[in-house]
Amino acid sequence: MATKKPARRSQAWFGRTDRDGFVHRSWMKGQGYPEDLFDGRPVIGICNTWSELTPCNGHFRELAEFVKRGVYEAGGFPLEFPVMSLGETQLRPTAMLFRNLASMDVEESIRGNPIDGVVLLMGCDKTTPALLMGAASCDLPTIGVSGGPALNGKFRGQDIGSGTGVWQMSERVRAGEMTQQDFNAAESCMQRSKGHCMTMGTASTMASMVEALGMALPENAAIPAVDARRHRLAQLSGRRIVEMVEQDLRMSKILTRPAFENAIRTNAAIGGSTNAVIHLLAIAGRMGVELSLQDWDRLGAEIPCLVDLQPSGRFLMEDFYYAGGLPVVMNQIRHLLHLDALTANGQTIGQNIDGARCWNTEVIRPFEAPFNPAAGIAVLRGNLAPDGAVIKPSAASPHLLQHRGRAVVFDSIEDFHARIDDEALDIDEHCVMVLKNCGPRGYPGMAEVGNMPLPPKVLRKGIADMVRISDARMSGTAYGTVVLHTSPEAAAGGPLALVQDGDIVELDVPGRRLHLEVSDKELMRRRAEWAPLDAPRRGWQKLYVQHVQQAHLGADLDFLVGGSGAPVPRDSH
Repeated sequence: MATKKPARRSQAWFGRTDRDGFVHRSWMKGQGYPEDLFDGRPVIGICNTWSELTPCNGHFRELAEFVKRGVYEAGGFPLEFPVMSLGETQLRPTAMLFRNLASMDVEESIRGNPIDGVVLLMGCDKTTPALLMGAASCDLPTIGVSGGPALNGKFRGQDIGSGTGVWQMSERVRAGEMTQQDFNAAESCMQRSKGHCMTMGTASTMASMVEALGMALPENAAIPAVDARRHRLAQLSGRRIVEMVEQDLRMSKILTRPAFENAIRTNAAIGGSTNAVIHLLAIAGRMGVELSLQDWDRLGAEIPCLVDLQPSGRFLMEDFYYAGGLPVVMNQIRHLLHLDALTANGQTIGQNIDGARCWNTEVIRPFEAPFNPAAGIAVLRGNLAPDGAVIKPSAASPHLLQHRGRAVVFDSIEDFHARIDDEALDIDEHCVMVLKNCGPRGYPGMAEVGNMPLPPKVLRKGIADMVRISDARMSGTAYGTVVLHTSPEAAAGGPLALVQDGDIVELDVPGRRLHLEVSDKELMRRRAEWAPLDAPRRGWQKLYVQHVQQAHLGADLDFLVGGSGAPVPRDSH
């Protein structure tokens, strides 16, 4: 005798014959849905971050239609719903300020609605972690579908990459090596299709992390946004989520400690963004998985980078996909991975990457001949960063990885912009640029301002890099010897707040050391004179500053860590 399947969560809304059941079904039928869609089949929520203010996600209406096809084909009932969309290129003061807010939007939208399984449509940087964090706190069957990278930028016979090209060309303008007219002409050449940044910036990194964690189908990370295979993957994901509901394959069965270890090692092998550190720490916190900043150094710092992509290398995501994409990279580091980790398609990560072949060894190098022999995230500690700071050695200048220099201090990003172009500024290429009050509380939101542009008088010497230290983040498309996420941040009273012009700062990446050559007695004197910034007075910023954790913990809100599952809420009438 066949066992009776448990009632779907959605049946607490649609399966009732009372007054409330009438309400739930009747208003849905007003959209044209027929009676049989309420018969107990899985209701699949499509969480869509489409917005015309988020250009990277501007094609998601179309992508959602392919997901719906797959859901219908598999016997499910797809229902699309919007959540706050976080566009890195337009949203001020920084999209990171709203990552946790969007995660709350996702979590409460899932929990409060008749949803049995979820498809997450995500692309631009913060939409990916926000959706994963919110969904993780509900722990329903869930699958991710990334929007895909844009096509390679093309400018006067050369490939230019999102973000990376901007930083490079803007420095050339400031150095007098490129005209403003040419700079303007490049705008339409860099972003020439739908899709997110096609460098290995944060968007591409986080799409890769979704695949490496097992939360998406194979090839999710790299298929270009305008390639028909992106639509195919969306449709297959729609089919698969219905099966995941049938199998009760929840996020907690996929997002395990081994899955996060796989992602950390994969991030190193692709030369991924430093932003992945904060996002994976936050996602792990929602799942109740023990993960620390030190795990990034222990697990990934010595893993070679196999992928020759901007900003660390030459190529772009379109080339990466044609070369074989993430399955090839993971197959080449398979001896370092937990191959038995379960993934969203029901297979293990080992099964998913078996037989993956590389079609261009210039883009994806062999493990034995890597692009960079040790390119993970290095975690620095010392009296300037008691709780840690991070640097991406593959994006840094080798001769600056051990450096001792005089601090030139900027108290805010406004202070930096006001003085950096001043020819009278007492600075040269041997100095260490220090930026304060740009962390989670200080900005607020921890903006991507850590890759401070160099002063013009240094650029004119042909110098392209200097040591820069801040409590901020930087775009994954950026590069340079940039120390980030210094924790505790200046606005929380961390030692960074006490640095003054002329102090000597020592950076020793091989030794994992970040040290301020100032006596403890002098630091105590400075601390007694330090005063915190004025706090925001209302709204989301006030709540955020009161509850945001420091960078080494993932910068989630303290009361959002963990999850509440998805029990059916109380009746609404």
